[in-house]
Amino acid sequence: MTDMASNLRLVIHAPTPAALERARNNARNLLKARPDAEVRIVVNAGAVAAALDGPDAETDRFLRVCGNTLAKTGRTADGLTVVAAGVLDIAEAQADGWGYMRA
Repeated sequence: MTDMASNLRLVIHAPTPAALERARNNARNLLKARPDAEVRIVVNAGAVAAALDGPDAETDRFLRVCGNTLAKTGRTADGLTVVAAGVLDIAEAQADGWGYMRA
């Protein structure tokens, strides 16, 4: 394992309910294989309602919920991390060297 591998950071983008389910499984699998990895699941569009309506105790700590989608749908995400815009959060993470995967 190289030094670069010890800094494994991945953003998993989930814009739909099905993508959220895949993203949660991807996060579990990644952390099972690499417990030292950092992972974020950025949810926007239809995945926001799915995340709010179907909490997952194991992976909700990785969620980053799009504030634009919340505002558009009139919902709140109590107890979850809310970001101003999913697209901005993804772009900033990539600029900081995070890998990107769409679920």
